Amino acid sequence: MPPSDAALAEAPVKLELQTSRQFPNFMAEQRISLAVTTYQAGKLFLLGLRPDGRLSVFERTLERCMGLCIDQDMLHVATLYQIWRFQNVLAPGAFHQEHDALFSPRMSWVTGDLDVHDLALLPDGRPVFANTLFSCLATVSDTDSFTPVWKPRFISRLAAEDRCHLNGLAMRDGKPAYVTAVGRSDVADGWREHRREGGCVIDVESGEIVASGLSMPHSPRLHNGRLWLLNSGTGEFGWVDPKTGRFEPVAFCPGYMRGLSFVGDFALVGLSLPRDNRTFNGLALNEALIARGAEARCAILVIDLRTGDTVHWVRFTGVVQELYDVAAIPGVRRPSAIGFRSDEIRRVITVGASPGMT
Repeated sequence: MPPSDAALAEAPVKLELQTSRQFPNFMAEQRISLAVTTYQAGKLFLLGLRPDGRLSVFERTLERCMGLCIDQDMLHVATLYQIWRFQNVLAPGAFHQEHDALFSPRMSWVTGDLDVHDLALLPDGRPVFANTLFSCLATVSDTDSFTPVWKPRFISRLAAEDRCHLNGLAMRDGKPAYVTAVGRSDVADGWREHRREGGCVIDVESGEIVASGLSMPHSPRLHNGRLWLLNSGTGEFGWVDPKTGRFEPVAFCPGYMRGLSFVGDFALVGLSLPRDNRTFNGLALNEALIARGAEARCAILVIDLRTGDTVHWVRFTGVVQELYDVAAIPGVRRPSAIGFRSDEIRRVITVGASPGMT
């Protein structure tokens, strides 16, 4: 069965959001809203603005939702065993219950539990994703769980063993350009021994490792001619020079970073609370938080790329302690989405153009 809508049969999510004073103004000025996933609570959050300028929070339940991709009027989300495509069914200028976008589920691919992380689109519209369980990049298939499209040279064969924890994907001109992996390992779960400084960035076309010595890197993105990423194990957001392999920190972020999006000269960075298990223990992030007299937080930071300053933020408290991805939705002020078990999914019907009919 598809994931259920939280509003129908589940207890309300105990969640509080706090924002910096000018965060709503930032969204209004940039003409954006935000999509955010949290796999721990299994929620897709759509953050926008009410008519009076206050923050609007719309949520749907999607089991273990992680990678996000926004492309024009489409929203793709990776979940526990499916990749969903949602379509904004509102015409420009139209509204549905004070929302100027209504994302309706239109199709899904059943992949099985591949531990899908980052997600993007190929030029033909098919999703391409970090297939973390099988240590490769893959795309969807009409007949199989997935079709592999690339793997690192050090991975000897495809196996459901999460050997290197390949998690991040950066695109260039519609093609995979770079990936991040936590460790250069070719044995089952071998990446865990490399968490502190075994992370790397790999050039997909050449297969070469262009940066190493990173700590649990995530979310590589190309923006304004630079390759940005989250060096999550140290708490540093910055960029990598593929020619020299050097990582240049731009800002320290007080939390475990995953999720990166850009709006002009600003970066949107997702933060999570480090879990108390062996994946997060022993990282430099913990030492840096102590040295700075700070506690980890679950939040989205808006960082000015020109200065490295955190200029705005929104903080999650309560049941949500981890974020995976964040994406800006351009040109939309207050988005919403249709759930899977409410009456709304039965009543919202759109008709495609049919040139052969009169």
